[in-house]
Amino acid sequence: MDIIYTEQHRLRNSKTELFGGELVPPFESPQRVETIRQQCLARNIGEIRPPNTYSPELPHHVHSAPYVQFIADCWRDWQAGGNAGEAIATCWPSRALPRQIVPKEIDGRIGYYAMAGETSISAGTYEAALAAAATAATAADLLHSGQHSAFALCRPPGHHAATDMFGGYCFFNNVAIAAQQLLNHGAARVAILDTDFHHGNGTQEIFYQRDDVLFISLHGDPIYAFPYFLGFADEHGTGAGEGYNINYPLAPETNFAAWNHALQESLTHINNYAPDYLLVSLGVDTYCKDPISFFKLDSDDFYTYGKSIAGLGLPTAFVMEGGYAVEEIGINAANVLEGFSAGQ
Repeated sequence: MDIIYTEQHRLRNSKTELFGGELVPPFESPQRVETIRQQCLARNIGEIRPPNTYSPELPHHVHSAPYVQFIADCWRDWQAGGNAGEAIATCWPSRALPRQIVPKEIDGRIGYYAMAGETSISAGTYEAALAAAATAATAADLLHSGQHSAFALCRPPGHHAATDMFGGYCFFNNVAIAAQQLLNHGAARVAILDTDFHHGNGTQEIFYQRDDVLFISLHGDPIYAFPYFLGFADEHGTGAGEGYNINYPLAPETNFAAWNHALQESLTHINNYAPDYLLVSLGVDTYCKDPISFFKLDSDDFYTYGKSIAGLGLPTAFVMEGGYAVEEIGINAANVLEGFSAGQ
């Protein structure tokens, strides 16, 4: 299993996150990816290689051109506006307002494109996000070339990024870009399985009206958990996408037995869909000690479910998403990969 990794993830090293009414050091930090990389090296899980080189147009696979330009320009425009801190949204289009316009002032543009106010944009954010997209696209290209598995060690993560929204530490939707890359190469169907604690709202939005991508997400019930507002069980897709969006919102304190029941149903759906490729949005924030989740999976459970995923026999790429228990994130991510390898 090749592991795609780039040092460019370090270019995003934000210092502020809005949490509990305070500005705190972000839970999403460079140390997360380094811990995973070191664990993979220690276990000799696979060869680490850099991503391929792609055009800066790569995010246009799934994101609107004005949004991509906003991410590219935001930090420069924020500084040009005389702001001393990192860029954080302070206002949003109100649900009561009929007109949804893009303001010219940078403060307004951030609010227009933000889905949440916790995620700051700082120096290097665009460059790191572009490198993460290339990392995921490289994993897709490896599958297309005939490799059975790959691990895109992406940072920043991506599954909260919608067609024209950022938030939840996500700017470009890495797994969606990988899926579209495979479709562009001629795949007829791609399945995305999102195992992150938080619903992949951005991935759902991008593919909600399409039948060439099956999206399945196992996540904390949005009644209780970020990103709220999306991820309910009755969201099945629309138009051509009807029936190709499946959500498993799970209650606080969900243990592995209950989580695994939803996983096994998900694997049955994927098998019936018969995709050409499987992409896994790999979030290990389902871990019992994660600081911003409420599931109760133990480290051994990650090996078990990696082995289950391998049972599908599909060419599979894992795309790194969340996981914020930094001391254990490497153990848990590596356990999934080892379980998958053992199950092949």
